[in-house]
Amino acid sequence: MKLKTNRSAAKRFKATGTGKIKRNKAYARHLLSSKTTKQKRKLRKSALADSANIAGIKQMLPYL
Repeated sequence: MKLKTNRSAAKRFKATGTGKIKRNKAYARHLLSSKTTKQKRKLRKSALADSANIAGIKQMLPYL
């Protein structure tokens, strides 16, 4: 039986070439006028998912 992929998770996470899970940073959608340019620049870069969350992400994305 095929497993279903959580579509909302599929849009948020991607796998790197080495199999780690890449994510985008939060807090960059609104209220940007109060954030510094440096803070906004750092939010543009992607980050790796924390090891505590990887099991849950893999469960939502069985074919990642």
